[in-house]
Amino acid sequence: MIAAQDGIKKVAMTTNGYRLEKNAQQWRDAGLTNINVSVDSLDPRMFHQITGENKFHQVMRGIDAAFDAGFEQVKVNAVLLKNLNSGELPAFLNWIKDRPIQLRFIELMQTGDMDSLFEQHHQSGVSVRNHLIANGWIMKVRDQSDGPAEVYCHPDYQGEIGLIMPYKKDFCSSCNRLRVSALGKLHMCLFGDYGVDLRDLLQDNAQEEALVARIQGELLNKKQSHFLDQGHTGMTPHLASIGG
Repeated sequence: MIAAQDGIKKVAMTTNGYRLEKNAQQWRDAGLTNINVSVDSLDPRMFHQITGENKFHQVMRGIDAAFDAGFEQVKVNAVLLKNLNSGELPAFLNWIKDRPIQLRFIELMQTGDMDSLFEQHHQSGVSVRNHLIANGWIMKVRDQSDGPAEVYCHPDYQGEIGLIMPYKKDFCSSCNRLRVSALGKLHMCLFGDYGVDLRDLLQDNAQEEALVARIQGELLNKKQSHFLDQGHTGMTPHLASIGG
């Protein structure tokens, strides 16, 4: 239904991949154009430890099914965690050598419920970037679909690397992300202190003009920083609570 709307050119979904093998073709036929799969480790035991689910091989089959269904590129999200999977960078790079995967390393972000975990496992994205540059990776010209990622390519690799480094200076300067939660609230930032209620206007088709006006009015209040570098993590207890 979304894909059939005029002006919608890209419909993407982020998934843990547990049902991807079964549903990839159906989703593609329904109009899904892009897919992001979370894979935090290529070691089945570490995957189980991080996710709490022993489904590594199931997810890998799902990624293969996505390519078979006609997705030209699959984005894979991974959070490198110090003392857990941070030593897997060479394995990840080898994995995408002959696969059209854009592997996105997302730097661990601090939220209200995870101060101690952040202190134990935060791995700087800048260290990953320095490793890539030292080994011949080159940053690509920013594409409209890159969002907050710096994308790197290498002449010997079919895949790409995207780095999302929220603690990098001016990370928020080009932010174009808005989120509507399952509770019907508009969130300007993953780490904001509040959400703007849209449910009353979403439930009435006659309120379209009022809905547009409310969103546009709130956009004027969108901050230019997430303030993570100042130790302010907002009201979000964890990223799963807002959709990540």
